[in-house]
Amino acid sequence: MIFARTLTFYVARRFLAATGMMLAALTLLVSLFDFIELLRRAATRPDAGFALVATIAALRLPFMGMQILPFAILLGGILAFWRLTRSSELIVARAAGVSAWGFLMGPVLVALLFGGLAITAVSPISSAMLSRAERLEATFLRAGGGVTALAGGRLWLRQSDSGMEPGGVAIIAGQPTRLLSSGRGLSFTLENVSIWRLSPHDRPLARIEAPRATLAPGRWELSEAITFGADRQSLPPASMSLPTELTPDRIENSFASPDTLSFWALPGFIAVLEQAGFSALRHRLQFQSLLAVPALSVAMALVAAGFSMRPSRMGGVARMVAAGVAAGFALFVLDRITAEFGESGALPVWLAAWAPSIAGLLLALGLLLHLEDG
Repeated sequence: MIFARTLTFYVARRFLAATGMMLAALTLLVSLFDFIELLRRAATRPDAGFALVATIAALRLPFMGMQILPFAILLGGILAFWRLTRSSELIVARAAGVSAWGFLMGPVLVALLFGGLAITAVSPISSAMLSRAERLEATFLRAGGGVTALAGGRLWLRQSDSGMEPGGVAIIAGQPTRLLSSGRGLSFTLENVSIWRLSPHDRPLARIEAPRATLAPGRWELSEAITFGADRQSLPPASMSLPTELTPDRIENSFASPDTLSFWALPGFIAVLEQAGFSALRHRLQFQSLLAVPALSVAMALVAAGFSMRPSRMGGVARMVAAGVAAGFALFVLDRITAEFGESGALPVWLAAWAPSIAGLLLALGLLLHLEDG
C-alpha cells in the first residue's frame, strides 16, 4: 500500500514536471510565431513600434497557454510515460503487482489540477489581458476595424422591446458619431437612426426614424422622431424615449470575442445578452468549452498513457508514440469541427463543447483496458 502510494506520487511528479516544461516551451514557441506575425503587420504602421508589438504579444501569452494546455498535457504525458517505460520503472511496478489504474491516479489528478486552475484562475487574467491586446491591435494594427465596418459604417443592435407587446424586440440601426477603442466604450449617440419594432412572431408593429438617438441610463432619447404605424401612417415629429437595458460596455462586449470574458463573467453576461435580445450562442459555447477543459485534460493524460506505456522489448514504440500525437491532433480537429457546428446551431451547445472530451476519454479507456487486461 505504501509502495503504491509512493509510486503514484513519483509518477505524478514526473508527469507534472514534463507537462509544465512542455506547456512553457510550446507557449513560448507559439508566441514567438505570433510576435513575428505582429511585427510583419506593424511594418507598414508608423505608429506601431517594437515596444507596442512586444506588449501585444505579451498580453496574449496567457490566452496562448490556455489554448495549448491540452496538447502540453498530451505531449508532456507521452514524454513522461515513455521515459518511465524506457527505464523499466513502470514494468517493474506492474511486475510487483501494482495496477496501471493505481499509479495513473496521480497524473489524472495533476491533469485535473491543470484544467481547474486554467478555468478558475488563469481565465480571468487571460480574458482581461486579451481584451487589452485586442483593443491595442484594433487601434494600431487594423485598418477600418470596428463593429461598424461590418455594415457600411452603421451599427446594428437588437434589444427587448418592453414598450410594445410582451416578448417583442426592437432592431436599431444608426451611425455612431464616433467609436472609441481606448477602453472607454462606444459613443453614446447614434445619427440617422432607424428603429423597427417587431412582435414576438416577427410581425412589424412600427418603424421610427430619427436624426439622432442618445443612449441614457435605461433608455434611448430620440429627437424629432417620426413614427410610422403598421398602416404606414406617420405621426408628427416628436421627442420620445425607448426603454433599454443596453449600456455602452454591453454593446461593445456583445461584439467582442467570447475569449475576452472570463469563466466567472460568462454566465451573467449570457443572461444579459439574452434578456437584451442578443444571440448568446457563441458565449454559451465558450462557457461549456471552458467547463470541459478539466475533462479534456484528463482525456489527454490518459491518451498519453495508453499510447506510450508499451514495453520497449515489444517493439513499435515509435509508431505508438506517433499514433498518440496523431490522436491528439485528431481530437483538436474534432474540437474545431464541433465548435463550428455548435456556433451554427446544427449541434446542441453542450454536445459541441463536450464531444472531444468524451471521444478522448473513450479512446483512452479502450487503450488502457487493452493494455492492462488484453
